[in-house]
This record gives sequence, structure tokens and C-alpha cells, in this order.
Amino acid sequence: MYEELLEVALEAARAGSEVVERYFGDEGLEFRAKGANDFVTRADRDSERAVVEVIRRHFPEHRIVAEEGGEVGAEEGQLVWLVDPLDGTTNFMHGLPIYAVSIACVEGDRTVAAVVTEPHAGNEFTATAGGGAFWNDRPIEVSGRPRLAGAFVATGYPFRARATIDTYLAVFRSVFLEAKALRRTGAAALDLAYTAAGVFDGFFEFRLAPWDIAAGALLIEEAGGVVTDLDGGRRER
Repeated sequence: MYEELLEVALEAARAGSEVVERYFGDEGLEFRAKGANDFVTRADRDSERAVVEVIRRHFPEHRIVAEEGGEVGAEEGQLVWLVDPLDGTTNFMHGLPIYAVSIACVEGDRTVAAVVTEPHAGNEFTATAGGGAFWNDRPIEVSGRPRLAGAFVATGYPFRARATIDTYLAVFRSVFLEAKALRRTGAAALDLAYTAAGVFDGFFEFRLAPWDIAAGALLIEEAGGVVTDLDGGRRER
């Protein structure tokens, strides 16, 4: 039912991935600070432009909400695309090849199509509502580990939300004392994708934006997992 949306999301994500790969390793890459520990580069902006161009070519009437450019084509009653053109910008700037392009299509309050690409590694994670989740066209499932004890868990540090540090450290401590290992990759979309694939048993982070989590959350749900807020409340699909 949502295959056409997924095809466009994948085309757009590949266009964005091609752009960021051209810039990776460029020591003269232009960047500016959007806020404390929050950066945007020319690669972010050009990737977003490429992604938006693909979506607009196929669906000019749809609304697009992108991290760097705000909203495009906002009309009532239309599908909404959530775009993160380069998740893991700080990794990217420092030459660490762990970053992603994340695109989700939302119908009402439900994410219906999602793509997360890992350009440097050549990985593509895809999902549609009711259609399952895939890693390079292979079906994936969450690990199914029933409890935190012995779990392999990913997290993201709240560098841009320092007011939450005490709460975060309390959560981190409780997880640290039970889990087998904790990892921080620096790209939430990839953490969610690898959780969907059963590589990580779980992932937690504070104050992520909709474009950070929409695609990865659908991947997890379609892979048989559960996405909640910090109080355990299920997210709206």
C-alpha cells in the first residue's frame, strides 16, 4: 500500500547519501554553529536540497519538514515528510564514518514509510507500515531480549540538552549496572536502525527531534519492537 512512498523515500535518501559522501573527508568543509554543540555543514544543506528536490518532483503537493530548511509546501490534509539530511554531523566533521540520512513519511499521526541509509558503509534500512522492516532487502527482527540484564544497549549523550544531565546520568547508571555493554555512536537514526536489526537490544536518548526518530521508530516497530517515552508510554504510530 505504501510502496510508492517507500520508493521515493529511498530515491531521495540515495540522492542525499551521494551528496554527503562527496563531502566526507573534506578538510575545508564549511560549517557554522546553530547552538551549543550543534553544527550544520554545507554537506547537511546540500544533502537536504537533494532530498527535497526528489520528493517535490514526485509529490509537489506534500508537506516537507526538514531539519535545516524548515517547512516546504505546507498544506492541510497532505502527507508529511520528515527529513534529517545528515544525522551524525559532528562525527562527519571529524572524519568518523558513522552518519546517516533519515527520511520518514507520516500520514496523520502514523509513520507509513521510512528509510535510513548509512552512506559510507553502503547500508540501507527500509520499512513500511504493515510491510515489515529490511536491511539491504533482508528482513530484520529486534533481538527479543526480555530484560536489561545482559543487554547490549546504545545511547546518546545530551550535549544539546544539558539541563537534563542529572536525570540522564541517573538513567545511565541504572542501565550501566545491568547491561552487558553500552555504546554511543553519535547518530540516533543508526542506533534505532541497528536496534531494529537486533544488533543492539535497545536504545535510549533524551530530547530527540521528530526527524531524528520517525524513520528509526517505524523500523523498530515493523521489526517487532516497541518504542516508548521515558515513562514507558507507547508512541503514537
